[in-house]
Amino acid sequence: MKTAFIYSDDFAKFSYGPRHPLKPFRLKLTYELIKAYCLLSLPNMRLIEPKPAEDEDLLLFHARDYIEVLKDVDHGIDVEDAESYGLGYGDNPVFEGVYEWSGLVTGASLQAAELVDSGEVGIAFNISGGLHHGQASRASGFCYVNDPVIVISSLLKRGRRVAYIDIDVHHSDGVQEAFYRSDKVLTISIHESGRHLFPGTGFEDEIGAGAGKGYSVNVPLPFSADDELFVFAFDSVVPPLVEKFRPDIVVSQLGVDSFVTDPIAHLNCTTNGFSKIVGRIKEVSPKWVALGGGGYEITNPAKAWTLAWAIMNDIEPPDELPESFLKEYPLEGFRSGRLRDKEYVLGGIEKETMRKEVEKVMINLRKRLL
Repeated sequence: MKTAFIYSDDFAKFSYGPRHPLKPFRLKLTYELIKAYCLLSLPNMRLIEPKPAEDEDLLLFHARDYIEVLKDVDHGIDVEDAESYGLGYGDNPVFEGVYEWSGLVTGASLQAAELVDSGEVGIAFNISGGLHHGQASRASGFCYVNDPVIVISSLLKRGRRVAYIDIDVHHSDGVQEAFYRSDKVLTISIHESGRHLFPGTGFEDEIGAGAGKGYSVNVPLPFSADDELFVFAFDSVVPPLVEKFRPDIVVSQLGVDSFVTDPIAHLNCTTNGFSKIVGRIKEVSPKWVALGGGGYEITNPAKAWTLAWAIMNDIEPPDELPESFLKEYPLEGFRSGRLRDKEYVLGGIEKETMRKEVEKVMINLRKRLL
């Protein structure tokens, strides 16, 4: 199968600020690790330089007045009324190039979708994408422009049926809201429960409305859930629903903030469960647009998305990190020197209690959806 990797070194030139959790540098780190494994010179792959999205692309979802304000703050200085659009405070700071950054990320996701939809490749991966919290008229959760919604909207204009699968630790509220009344998009989000974490949504009773009833699917996981429970939840819900829906294209968000070492969430996943789920997504996808997502301990995206790219290309990379890479990035925290994490498995009463909670969610979803 032909694949495409969408990347620009320009991703790393942007900064949300020194204390902000989201570090665009993690994208360059991921690219360099993939390159060190010689996974960017494969015979059936293409390395694509992204083009920025046009305003007409952004307007597929976002309000014109919001886009105009985003342009106004691109110089990095607040303007009047910016705060009313969610701009200028902790989560969504105004920084130099914020509009340029948003356009470049969205353009990369749209190119991935175009390559897949046209049949040029079967899988395309934009590690910078997956900014799934953005609202039509408001920035939210580090996300200024919602590139998954724009990608899906562009595919709907072409008459495609799209299944969206999101494994970020945070609920994909922006994507769910955009398609909550549509039967042309199946949205599935597996995430830490909103009882414990932003954005406080994504409960199993959120199943869509109107024509879209039954097409929004949420699997909230309990505090501290591990790989085993995450994979169990995925296997219980995703394959049967995708098979029933029969999408033309799958769009996935592959956030890795569910990992045990992530500083802003509370799940206990690792590259082990993540790799299994990526393999499952590949199995159920007739065509596949893969996007990045969260991940705030910067070695986690690098390792996990390197593994994801390897899986997309049917390659099993060695576990020992390339020596050339470790010499180049000695201070980035790759302490184990390994690509794959050690398994992290909970047990005892705590695990049994969590399993029962997840099974209860599964039973409720089957009654409503399957």
